[in-house]
Amino acid sequence: MIRFLLRFVGLWVLAGGFVALVVDGTRSIASSDLVMTPLGEAWFAAGPGSLARFQSLVETRLSPVVWEYAAVPLLMAPLAAVLGVAGLLLILLGRSPTDR
Repeated sequence: MIRFLLRFVGLWVLAGGFVALVVDGTRSIASSDLVMTPLGEAWFAAGPGSLARFQSLVETRLSPVVWEYAAVPLLMAPLAAVLGVAGLLLILLGRSPTDR
């Protein structure tokens, strides 16, 4: 049951990455320049309060250094790439032992 759930969620996350890739591609064609939406920008547009809470959580529970050197580069990464990698990892984690 857990493997099915991992594959199911992974497929949806991968589909979200593909949608983000299509949106960025459309914006790139329209502007005649390469446009890639960062994860942080998309997260801020979806819920700015949750991004601020995540920052305070990382800085208080872990360290401001972790925020600066781990979280910020991840938030600057293209949304399509982050969702694509996360979706693929979830799908791979959901594989059955006989598939390996």
